Amino acid sequence: MPFVRIDLSNNHPDGFAQIVGDTVYEVMRTCINVPEDDKFQVITEHDSGDLVFPLSYLGIRYTADIIFIQVTLNIGRTTEMKKLFYKAVCDSLVKKLQVRPQDIIINLVEVQKENWSFGNGEMQYAPSE
Repeated sequence: MPFVRIDLSNNHPDGFAQIVGDTVYEVMRTCINVPEDDKFQVITEHDSGDLVFPLSYLGIRYTADIIFIQVTLNIGRTTEMKKLFYKAVCDSLVKKLQVRPQDIIINLVEVQKENWSFGNGEMQYAPSE
């Protein structure tokens, strides 16, 4: 069950943020084995001053159109799957929305399955005892 947070500027046209969210979900389904209907996202559009980032880092220059994508998911994806995911998200957003690939920041946070509750105050994926 990935939980996705997307933070971006509110300077984009209507529907832009939704396309970003839909694209991330589509790529998660194809690249990192996320099941159908496993779409939990919080998409937040910010005033430009609320997104803090350097002008450049690791030789990559950023603009005010930066998009932060953070995915919390269960441990278990290979390095190759993660590389494929990063590239596919970037390529898809560039193609669909003509964003700069340099402005797409992706962070994966891996957790054990018992760190989720899907409701009712229960640990649905509790370790077997």
